[in-house]
Amino acid sequence: MFHLVLIFTIAIGAGLGAGGNHTAKSEAPPSLLEGTSDGAGSLLDGTAEDMVDAAKEDWQPEDQTPTGKFTTATEVKPILSMTKSQWVAVRDYDGKDLLYFTNLLAWRCGLHQVSYGVNGSAEQPLEFEECHLDTGQPNALTMETLMPFLSFEAGSINSLSVTVIYDDGTTDTATYQRSDILMP
Repeated sequence: MFHLVLIFTIAIGAGLGAGGNHTAKSEAPPSLLEGTSDGAGSLLDGTAEDMVDAAKEDWQPEDQTPTGKFTTATEVKPILSMTKSQWVAVRDYDGKDLLYFTNLLAWRCGLHQVSYGVNGSAEQPLEFEECHLDTGQPNALTMETLMPFLSFEAGSINSLSVTVIYDDGTTDTATYQRSDILMP
């Protein structure tokens, strides 16, 4: 019974979307795969369109059979839809702006790519560690080679755009203002 309630809760939450002060846009796979833009902005504008084409060139959507380990878009998309306002965070620390992607990276096994653009710049892909599919916790962050944050000059992040390409080929985007994602 608990599992039924949990699934129902996740389904309702995914349908309601995330709260917060950000804008979002979801796209169906065909427009992304064709590299077209509807003029709404973010990843498919300018040189970022070339990046999407390159990211899709040798890639096909993955099998979406649920694994129970949250390694598919089918499993992680409802969670990320509900937590969209917390996908990223900015922390003013030790004379730097630290841009955290921890929430997205905690569910990266259902993602193909994450890209970001700071202050209206063209989006660029975020490098993140591989999934640990041979373990009981495939989404665990070992932080042995890559950290879940990027460092910028203090006070330099005013706005941020983020695009997620799920491993089923769908996309989701969000834009944030510094005040909406600034950590204490």
